[in-house]
Amino acid sequence: MQNDNKNTLMFIICAFAIFIGYNFFVMAPAQKKAEAQARAKKAAEAQAAKTPGVTIGPDGTPQPLMLSRAEAKAASPRINVDTPALSGSIALKGARIDDLWLKRYTQGLEKNSPPVELFRPEGAEHAWFVDFTWAGPAGTTGLPGPNTVWTAAPGQVLRPTTPVTLTYDNGQGLVFTRVISVDADAMFTVTDSVRNQQGQPVALAPFAAVQRQGLPQGLGKTQIVYEGGIGVLGGLDGGKYTLAHEAKYPKWKKDKPLQENLASKGGWIGMTDKYWLSALIPEQSEDIKGAFKVVTINGVDVYQSNFLGATKVIPAGGAITHSTRLFAGAKTVPLLTRYQYGDKPVVWWQFWNRPASVIPHFDKAVDWGMFEVFTRPIFNILEIFYKLVGNFGVAIMLLTVALKLILFPLADKSYESMAKMKKIAPEVEKLKAKFKDDPAKQQQEMMQLYQKEKINPMMGCVPMLVQIPIFYSLYKVLTVTIEMRHAPFFGWIHDLSARDPSTFTTLFGLIHWDPATAPLIGGLLAGPLHIGVWPLLYGFTMWLTTAMNPPAGDPMQQRIFQLFPIVFTFTLSQFAVGLVIYWCWSNVLTIIQQYIIMRRYKVENPIDKVIGRLTGKPVGATG
Repeated sequence: MQNDNKNTLMFIICAFAIFIGYNFFVMAPAQKKAEAQARAKKAAEAQAAKTPGVTIGPDGTPQPLMLSRAEAKAASPRINVDTPALSGSIALKGARIDDLWLKRYTQGLEKNSPPVELFRPEGAEHAWFVDFTWAGPAGTTGLPGPNTVWTAAPGQVLRPTTPVTLTYDNGQGLVFTRVISVDADAMFTVTDSVRNQQGQPVALAPFAAVQRQGLPQGLGKTQIVYEGGIGVLGGLDGGKYTLAHEAKYPKWKKDKPLQENLASKGGWIGMTDKYWLSALIPEQSEDIKGAFKVVTINGVDVYQSNFLGATKVIPAGGAITHSTRLFAGAKTVPLLTRYQYGDKPVVWWQFWNRPASVIPHFDKAVDWGMFEVFTRPIFNILEIFYKLVGNFGVAIMLLTVALKLILFPLADKSYESMAKMKKIAPEVEKLKAKFKDDPAKQQQEMMQLYQKEKINPMMGCVPMLVQIPIFYSLYKVLTVTIEMRHAPFFGWIHDLSARDPSTFTTLFGLIHWDPATAPLIGGLLAGPLHIGVWPLLYGFTMWLTTAMNPPAGDPMQQRIFQLFPIVFTFTLSQFAVGLVIYWCWSNVLTIIQQYIIMRRYKVENPIDKVIGRLTGKPVGATG
């Protein structure tokens, strides 16, 4: 006991020393560095005011001048876009789709939060847009480019019921016509026609590209979410379509192509964020070559996903027409599925009766991950429960119940084995004491005791091992599916995909202050020490399940298991609160199941002890 107290005291001293050392050697220098950067930025801004043509980056260094979004938008005459799902405009300069907002999604939870911005015009910081044009043999001139100003009849507005028409005459015998239409959700159709008024044939190939100029901070930094160039390509010579997703931000190789000449018949290619997608979809009978590229221009990394179609020969006096679709919107699974199968009815679990795809594997735009065999069914079941109850938090709890019912026979055997092990724990301790100098004999006697009581000591680990892929898969679903974004639960939980916003450092909202502003430890309070109500409830339920399990054989192991609830409380406090709700509710169901089994075998448990203390009467094994 004296050694145990000494070890505990040493643990407390070491933990306190680590805490002080972290603040002194990590947090304090970081704070000084931030203050120095702020002073440098202020000085650079003062200098930049005297030097037109530069702006100041977040680290205080001069950067190339970027236009405001409004200034970049004003650099071209425009045609407005107005649909139930989208608003924005099309630039006549370059005939680009470069200005889009998603009406159905807001940037934040605030009542007056603006809609999500998808595309941004070139010239503004982090521009994101789509180009459609034609490519010709070397030396071909007069083809429309990014600086070509197209002509449009005045007063046109792109709506689902009113396509818009743009024209460009290059003055060399080629007349280009572009008709842009859009549906009520997220799909554009761009139909390009070329009329050859020259006296000789012309060879042209359709070309389309999604381009991003620079990346917002943090994009592509999360390991569990794929963000970058994406597509489904293949299908030539009877081959299968495969997911092309080896171009993750910001790992694309600079100044040279990462992947090019990716041959495909149809398919699709584009760029994706966690929730948003811009994808080019050629005609599915067309042979194309896809590419993912990145180059550095004036200090800015320019990322591009594009495809080049097959060359078409336009005879003298003839014309050709080519269509490309563009998906520009949120990656909602029902919408992607509807486009994938062309509005044909699809039942998710009937794999043997699926209609033919119109866009191959379009639902792969959602990053289901390597455990897709779990993530897809979990999402589909959540969708079913959500339609029944109208709350994704309640749907998560119903999913937990469903999983518990599926795993009930296995868990029941496991908890039965654990209850028996706890019951014979005193006998095990006697054997350890009796054969403490003969480990082989001790192990032999314990195995005979387990056989006599019909106990499998390994069964206690099985439920935890089964839970690991389910836990990861639900975490994945909560992270990557937009259906969980801004999905509320009850009370203070307004977004199940974010961490619990409450924290003990503000007495769970009773004190109105920002812990991040605290000197020296602000980063800790807003980060690892941000522990809300749900993580604390989870920690309590984990402690209770640990207390109901048979004790570990080694005193050091016992101490480690006692620390687990604390460690996991800190760990899960940084996770999506929907995941914490799942795990907490799962623990509650486990506790109920364990309690019933322990009462059946008359095994002491902490719940009966608490009830006995409150009532003054023995309960459970002694009652």
